[in-house]
Amino acid sequence: MVAGTAAGMAAGAVAAAVLAAGGTPIDGTGPGPDPGPGPARMRVEARFAPPTAFVPSAAVTYDMDLVPAGSWIQVTQTGPPRPEPSEAGRSGGAKVANTTTVTLRVNGMKPGHAYGVHVHQKPCGAAPEDAGGHYQHRVDPVQPSKDPDYVNPRNEVWLDFTAGPDGSGEARARHRWGFRPGEARSVVLHDAPGGAGDRAACFTVPFEPRGEAREGD
Repeated sequence: MVAGTAAGMAAGAVAAAVLAAGGTPIDGTGPGPDPGPGPARMRVEARFAPPTAFVPSAAVTYDMDLVPAGSWIQVTQTGPPRPEPSEAGRSGGAKVANTTTVTLRVNGMKPGHAYGVHVHQKPCGAAPEDAGGHYQHRVDPVQPSKDPDYVNPRNEVWLDFTAGPDGSGEARARHRWGFRPGEARSVVLHDAPGGAGDRAACFTVPFEPRGEAREGD
């Protein structure tokens, strides 16, 4: 057995997920129960493993020089409170503040390397391209999207970072819009910052739709 696969087996066994409401964690490996009204937080974490790992992980590395097997990732999404049922009934729909914050934390990366990171449309797979393109608030009618009017940190979720001497890194993106249901499914780490770059790793994340997706924000 090669060393990378062995490390991946160990890495895949250490994936975890929690969902929290009002800062109170709920233990589990899935989305968990609906937290109801109140501030919402989704947090998932995992250790990277290669696609060929015997024990699969939600975090997949395609370049073990930049994202070693066993390195760690955590993604947190915070958003507006869920509306009270009575409020939704009076207004004819859920009207909540439009703020979505996504926070990335990593450890075990290549020290000093600058990474590009974006929220992507589809879950991770064995091939880097399985995650699809970047999630866009205003969707470029021309795909794959290359137009800077659409490919930018205002219209997409960018979480670029440079790993510190210990291999750790952190980034945060905040937008006045929420994700559309089922259209934001992963976070992809690229080998260079900015809007493009080869895909070095991918982490499947159950992003939640929250708030109203307002045009122009």
